[in-house]
Amino acid sequence: MAKSLAGLALLATLFMAVNAFRPSGLTNGHATFYGGSDASGTMGGACGYGDLYSAGYGTMTAALSTALFNNGASCGECYRITCDYAADSRWCKRGASVVITATNFCPPNFALPSNNGGWCNPPLKHFDMAQPAWEKIGIYKGGIVPVVFQRVSCYKRGGVRFRINGRDYFELVNIQNVGGAGSIKSVSIKGSKTGWLAMSRNWGANWQSNAYLDGQAISFSITTTDGATRVFLNVVPSSWSFGQTYSSRVQF
Repeated sequence: MAKSLAGLALLATLFMAVNAFRPSGLTNGHATFYGGSDASGTMGGACGYGDLYSAGYGTMTAALSTALFNNGASCGECYRITCDYAADSRWCKRGASVVITATNFCPPNFALPSNNGGWCNPPLKHFDMAQPAWEKIGIYKGGIVPVVFQRVSCYKRGGVRFRINGRDYFELVNIQNVGGAGSIKSVSIKGSKTGWLAMSRNWGANWQSNAYLDGQAISFSITTTDGATRVFLNVVPSSWSFGQTYSSRVQF
């Protein structure tokens, strides 16, 4: 019995190790800010999260440049951003860093040079941060600061959330508050009367299905970009309706 328990404990440890997200190396970039002092201008965005408070992200967010956004595949990723005080002691706060979640896209502006307004032009790695997040590392008047960043694990309160929009035969599901890797590699959906069906990314953090699932309890299987998989059985009740958000107790 003791050996069996020890074996189960070892398997659990191995499972956690395989699925544990590993931070990236350090990379240089720059950061600006937007959205106002209350971050009200950051709501919505190219990931489709809508109200960032109810989606679990709050004001510690950023829009990513083309080089980082990956056509929406980076939505939900977390980055630790440190102001590079050695490169700009005037506008950086010494030793200050903040962890943000990617919730939006910073589009290029080819009408301006990359070193003077076209901050998000390829191939620049740039974060346009919510102002409250940016002011944790930089001094307001600076406007733009050099940073050192790394992708880190996301720690979220509560479980993963699913907001269902669309119509009959078209479920558009925005998947929110994802921990661990934060970004999603693949999603499958299952009604109580169907098998597992692969979903496809529509845009940002929105995944679509073309099944008829009205009146069925709905389950999801999600694999994040680090290979971790979680199953959310019957997270959406059979009484579900479009436009509603359903929260799970499962997290990465």
